[in-house]
Amino acid sequence: MVGHDLTSSRLVAPPLPPLTGAALDSEALVRLGEQIEDRTWRDGLPDFFWGEGVCLLGLIRFADAAGRPFPSRVRDWLDEQVAGDIVLDHVNHLAPGTAAVLDGRPSSAALADRLLGWLRTSPAVTRAANGAIEHWADGVWADTAFMAGVFLGHLGARRRDPALLSELGHQWLAHAEILQDEQTGLFVHGSHLGRPVRCFWGRANAWMALSAVEYLELAEGDPHLADADTVAAVRDRLGRQLEALASCQPGHGVWSVLVDDQAENAGILETSAAAGLGAAMLRAVAVAPGLSDAITAAGWRAVAGALAYVEEGALTRVSAGTVLQLVPFGYSVIRDDRPQLWGQGLALHAVAAALQARRAAREAP
Repeated sequence: MVGHDLTSSRLVAPPLPPLTGAALDSEALVRLGEQIEDRTWRDGLPDFFWGEGVCLLGLIRFADAAGRPFPSRVRDWLDEQVAGDIVLDHVNHLAPGTAAVLDGRPSSAALADRLLGWLRTSPAVTRAANGAIEHWADGVWADTAFMAGVFLGHLGARRRDPALLSELGHQWLAHAEILQDEQTGLFVHGSHLGRPVRCFWGRANAWMALSAVEYLELAEGDPHLADADTVAAVRDRLGRQLEALASCQPGHGVWSVLVDDQAENAGILETSAAAGLGAAMLRAVAVAPGLSDAITAAGWRAVAGALAYVEEGALTRVSAGTVLQLVPFGYSVIRDDRPQLWGQGLALHAVAAALQARRAAREAP
């Protein structure tokens, strides 16, 4: 404990009780998703950036899980962006591209082409020695596997291009090679000057788990496009991660901002990570055979715990945009007092995954 600053962790608010019973049935989940959806559009999606990208995919996932068509407001938003002046200068600008791919109209397909062209040709896009796309030069972050990788994977599936789908798998593994701790199976947030910084940030683990599940679902949807060895490697690493997360999950379901409860961050809960991880866990069991029943149970705890923090359609206790912190204490002082687009999006991912899990249970023989 010598040298630890416990100022933040000592004063943190206690956890809320998770949702239970009827609050997690399909009708209640749809109502909750609608509240989150309405609040998200009311607050607005002002930029073509990563938070918007996470939200758009969450909105699409929720519509699909609720048995509804592709959201018209997502299409309207994409049309506004195409008609405007989109600035591309960072890999995080690729995140809304997944919605454009899933939309599939000619204007959105042209937007996806533009994003891919920028990724392929821009000097702003740098790579680590193993090929991992860097968040910034000399730094690999878990975020990029989701923001850029998922776009590439869906573009490959849409175009039946095995090279593009494989790029998602290869990017995920390249990120895992740098960021996954071999001893614990957990992921760190990122690397600095080629060295991983040993901070097991919750949302980083959510980005990696969700992007792995996206890849495995796409690969299962069209096995001829996927490389079997890559699929097996992603499954193996994802399984180790999820088992590790389940083993350190608190009973109320929501991990601390650093999931291993490092002393300066213990009890400082972060709900967007729990929402994303809960969604990934519930979806993973269908595409990663061999996962233990503990993963499903942990997924439901995470979803129930995170969604308890939805107030008037906004997921609360969501950490603000977080740059890589070089020491654990840095994660203890990130503000979490206002709604964030990524929180809204990951909450919708959680609702969608829970609805899908309910449907799968009803349809099981």
